[in-house]
Parts: sequence; C-alpha cells; structure tokens
Amino acid sequence: MSLADELLADLEEAGDEGEDGLYPEGEEGDSDGEASQGRTDGRLEDIPEEMEVDYSKADSVTSIAKLRNSKQFSDIIDKISEYIGKQPHLQDKLIVAANNLTVEIDNELNIIHKFTRDKYSKRFPELESLVPDSLDYIRTVKELGNNLEKCKNNETLQQILTNATIMVVSVTASTTQGSLLNEDELKQLEEACDMALELNQSKHRIYEYVESRMSFIAPNLSIIVGASTAAKIMGIAGGLTNLSKMPACNLMLLGAQRKTLSGFSSTSLLPHTGFIYHCDVVQSLPPDLRRKAARLVAAKCTLAARVDSFHESSDGKVGYDLKEEIERKFDKWQEPPPVKQVKPLPAPLDGQRKKRGGRRYRKMKERLGLTEIRKHANRMTFAEIEDDAYQEDLGFSLGQLGKSGSGRVRQAQVNEATKARISKSLQRTLQKQSMTYGGKSTVRDRSSGTSSSVAFTPLQGLEIVNPQAAEKKVAEANQKYFSNMAEFLKVKKEAKM
Repeated sequence: MSLADELLADLEEAGDEGEDGLYPEGEEGDSDGEASQGRTDGRLEDIPEEMEVDYSKADSVTSIAKLRNSKQFSDIIDKISEYIGKQPHLQDKLIVAANNLTVEIDNELNIIHKFTRDKYSKRFPELESLVPDSLDYIRTVKELGNNLEKCKNNETLQQILTNATIMVVSVTASTTQGSLLNEDELKQLEEACDMALELNQSKHRIYEYVESRMSFIAPNLSIIVGASTAAKIMGIAGGLTNLSKMPACNLMLLGAQRKTLSGFSSTSLLPHTGFIYHCDVVQSLPPDLRRKAARLVAAKCTLAARVDSFHESSDGKVGYDLKEEIERKFDKWQEPPPVKQVKPLPAPLDGQRKKRGGRRYRKMKERLGLTEIRKHANRMTFAEIEDDAYQEDLGFSLGQLGKSGSGRVRQAQVNEATKARISKSLQRTLQKQSMTYGGKSTVRDRSSGTSSSVAFTPLQGLEIVNPQAAEKKVAEANQKYFSNMAEFLKVKKEAKM
C-alpha cells in the first residue's frame, strides 16, 4: 500500500467515526418544508446515490444551471444596486425577494458543484473526499485543471485550503489513476467554476444589502445577535416569516457545515454549530460555556423573530429586554463559587468527667499500673518461635519473662510503686517461719558444710560450743527492738524507795 492510500484510509476512518448529520434525530424541520429551504448553506445535501442526477453527460453548465441568466436574478441585483442609500420602508418587497433569491442561489451552487464533481472525477476522482466543501472544491478545480503538479508551492491554493490538506492532495495527486481531460471538458469546467464564483459573490452582495436594512426589518433580532448574523440566518431560513416558524433547536443549526475530512485534525469544525454559535455574543464566553450559551441565544432569537414578524416593538424594546436577560444569565454562569466558611466544631455533648487528683489517687494509679513482670510478659522476641505456657491454653506465652540472653546489659529494675505489698501480719508469720532454733542449717544459712560445733580450747581441750550463739543473741535482740514487726514495749517504772 502506498503512502497516499494509507493517508486516504486514515482520513476515511476518521470521517466515519466523527461524521454527524446536520440535524440530530427528532430535530427535523417543519412539515410544510418552509424552513428546510435554507439548509443547504453552500454544501451538497446528503442524498442517496441512486437518487442523485448524473451530470457527467451534460453538454454545458448553462443547460442545468439557469438562474444566473434569468430575468428575475438580474432584476433583483439591479434593484439592490439602485436602492442602496434610499429609505428602507420603500423596499419591503425587495428584501423578501432578495432573501428568497439567496435560497435559490444555494440550490444552484449545489447543482454546479455536482456538475463539476462529475466532470472532474475523470481527472482526479479522490479530490471529492479530500475537499468536501463545495466552494473550496470548485476553486481547487479551477486552479489545478489538468496539471496536478500545481499542488506544490502554489500560493493561490494556500489561500483556499489548509497546509495539511494541500499536502494530502499533492500526495494523492501523484498516485491518482485519473486520465487527462480534453479541451472541451476543461472549457466546461472553467465556465462552471466562473458561474459558481459569480453566484457566490452575488449572494454575499445580497447579504450586505439585507444586513444594512436589518434595523428596519428585524430590529429585535438584530439587537440580540447583530445585524450580520441576523441577515445570514434570515437569508438561509428564506425570510423572516419562515424564521419565526422555526423551533429554537433548528434555528441554532442554521449555517452548520459538515465535518471536514481534510487535513489531519477534525477539530476546526464543530458539529451542530451554526451562525449563532459563531456570533460575537457567544464567542465572548469561555469555550466550555459556548454550547450552552448558543442554545440560550437561539431560544431568545426565536422569540425576537416572532415579535419582528408581526411588526411589533419596532423600537427594539423586546430585543433589549431579551439581551439583558441573556447577559444576566451569562454573568450568573461565570460567577465564582461562594467561599466556604470555616465553621467551628460544635460543643461536645458528653458530660464533664469526674476528675480526682492528689497523692492518694496518684499512688493508686501507680499501684494499678503495669508491673515489670507484666511488661516482660507482653514483650516478644523478634524472629523467634515462642513456646506455649500451658497446654490447655495454646497461643499464650510468657514473652521474655525468665529468658536468658535477651541482649539487655542490666536486669530490669523493680519498681517499688508497683511491687506487690504484704500485710504486717503475713510478714510476722513469714519471719517466724524463717527463724531457726537449735542451730542453723547449712542449707538454709548457706554456710560451709565442713563447719563444726567442736572447738579445741587450751583449758578443757575438746569443747562443744555453738558458734552462732552470739549471732543468735544479737538477732533476738534486734528482732525484739528493731525489727519491722516490733511493737512498743511497756516499760515498768520501779517504785522509788
């Protein structure tokens, strides 16, 4: 596949995906066909191929397009040239006739475009899909003719088409399968192109004339969208009466064009956007609000056109009121959102807790806090499988309690505040149990096992003595007077002699 074929295939795919009709479903024109007279807007209607007329065998363009040489066309153009600068109230009939003539000119341009397309498809059949606009197609055909090499570095063609379209056309022209045209066919094409350009120039001349009279014809409509846009939509609709019968959804689409397939980007033409979308009132808004604004302006234009069709409010009061309402809504749309106020948090619903302080309360908290034993039991060793403390309670372990090699240099210090307390009576009982009578046990006292109670004295030789007798006596004295369980002794006073 050549480069030209690949480009054509890409453009056709983009066109199939994004091509929309002029009117969405359910937005057809009026049933009487009055509003549909001006929907052409210089482009070829989407007519099925079997219903299209084949103009390739026509001898001349004048045999199928007879408007330019008609008496009606020449009379209206001459009267427009004559009445420019005169009082507008003498030209009511001329204005209506001029609006009807613009519709006929559009239909005639479609016929000429079809004739040119059928004739030139022999030389360059791919040009029709690359340049969908009728007037651009006619201007391109007139510029190229038989010599397709003119696509490259042609300043006239750059004023007609975009650079991307010119590049695609030049690549396609180098690989086209078309054949050369003879002299008669070239002459017919040139005549058709000249006639189409002349009719288009006459249509713009009529628009300028109607635009200069819009303050008298439709003052309220001109106030809203301007005289230029009002003249365009009224000319396409076929007069003010037809425009007043249109719904707002169809009026918004007047002047819409098919999405172009030329170039690499299809964002230049927006679907379902006509003259109202491109007027100054709508274009003054940000892009994200323009579609919404176009719908609003189209609705107000419909109301203004109905007022103007009955020749009421000639001073434009209704138009000023509608425009003021439009501007007020535009300002409302563009207002920044209100600033959020930082509200303080509401007062909590919980009642005030009873707080207790002081030394007794602090001591109680210390006594009920975590002990060092519980802290060691809760502490786990990293990356070590712990043993269960009980077989009945699986998963319960003692943590680092009683483990050696925990990595700590110092042992845990016992906190006196959390240490278990013993009553005084229990302390006396335990102390009495620990007291020894009749000598100390080597096990309990941890004394040497070789110690003996037999002592050698120089007086009596062998003598059995108690080595801890002196210690026991001292211990009994301390126990009686200085121990933790010692009580006050009642000293008896001796009677004085």
